[in-house]
Amino acid sequence: MVLFTKYTLLSIFLFGGITIHNSIAQELFTAPNSSTKTRWISPENPTGEKGKGGLTNKGAKGNAFYIIQPGDTQILMNVKGAGIVQRMWMSGTIAKNAEQRRAVVINMYWDESEKPAVSAPVGDFFGVGLGLMASYDNELFSSPEGRSFNFAIPMPFRTAAKIEIVNESSSQVLFWYDINYLEMDQLPDYAMYFHACWSRDLKTELGKDFQILPKVEGKGRFLGINVGVIGDKGYLGSWFGEGEVKVYLDGDMDNPTLQGTGTEDYIGSGWGQGVYHGLRFGSLISDKENDIYAFYRFHTADAVYFHEDIRVTIQQMGNSNRTNLRKMKINSMEILPVWHLETHGQDILKAIGKPVEHVRFLDMEHPPDVMSDDFPAGGSTNYYRCDDVSATAYFYLDKPTNNLPPIASVELRLKDMQKKVWGKLKGR
Repeated sequence: MVLFTKYTLLSIFLFGGITIHNSIAQELFTAPNSSTKTRWISPENPTGEKGKGGLTNKGAKGNAFYIIQPGDTQILMNVKGAGIVQRMWMSGTIAKNAEQRRAVVINMYWDESEKPAVSAPVGDFFGVGLGLMASYDNELFSSPEGRSFNFAIPMPFRTAAKIEIVNESSSQVLFWYDINYLEMDQLPDYAMYFHACWSRDLKTELGKDFQILPKVEGKGRFLGINVGVIGDKGYLGSWFGEGEVKVYLDGDMDNPTLQGTGTEDYIGSGWGQGVYHGLRFGSLISDKENDIYAFYRFHTADAVYFHEDIRVTIQQMGNSNRTNLRKMKINSMEILPVWHLETHGQDILKAIGKPVEHVRFLDMEHPPDVMSDDFPAGGSTNYYRCDDVSATAYFYLDKPTNNLPPIASVELRLKDMQKKVWGKLKGR
């Protein structure tokens, strides 16, 4: 498991003992050194201190959750010293309420920084976009039955760690949680800080890539993404996912160093996108009727490192035929044909051994208008389109703060979500 290669070394650093390389199992029976201590934080032990659990109601269940009123902030964890957050579980009304999953924010601060390293809507942060719920289990996040959230991500800190929940929803939140972490004397120099950011564009600009991760400066590792797409109904339910993910590394400007071949390709599938979830790839929501998708990809087995800066984008590109493209044009939809695959009347899966041609419209000095007879009639066309796109990006950085802007307002996070998504996918 590549994500934990350094974490494995970190555990060896902390626990001591004989090392057998590439054997995760060694961690299970390696004795800890005296400076490494296990701590759990929950409402039953808010500080995680030794011997301070279960102090209410004579040790029976007495303080299992917090009530967070609209506009209030609840600090979940606030500890000093060095350590590693290992895991968090949470549930409550957020798991049952779509508005709360998008309006309630989780913030994480490392080493007494005033600016959060993590700031995202709770639902989106825990791996499901669009404020939706699903049952899933992957390498970083899980919701075993679709009514809780878990993460298992090592999050080191050197002098302090604070995690808080900000209730920007219109109703009170009942919040159950626990946070498991290790307390220790110090971390090795190579241990980096975990970061996450969220963004949304209500209508992407035609021909302009959506920024999953705006430019981040520093040295680190890009961990991955989860993305939510709400297709505009004017695109007639055509396939949305021809956009390619681009990763700009260490000074890349106009062209990226890393580039995929299409959305469903990037998340490990092909020829469209159904519902599935795996360790590193998944599409938890794939509603073709309403053109609503939520999907993820984690770079835990294929490390993406950067030394100076990084930026990650995804193209807004769909695929359809000439008949549908003409209907879109008549209905004043924004489209720009990009690339055409001509299979001379054959379904592409039946075109093996037969002529296949590419038409690259953007390379042409005078590309044909979609309404003209010169526009290819057969095959399929990729075209730029404008959709409602949101994303959470996860990464490690060599410093406890980043240069990204603060999270978008609750008004933007919630705008039209009931009409576009929650009213259509009831029960999610």
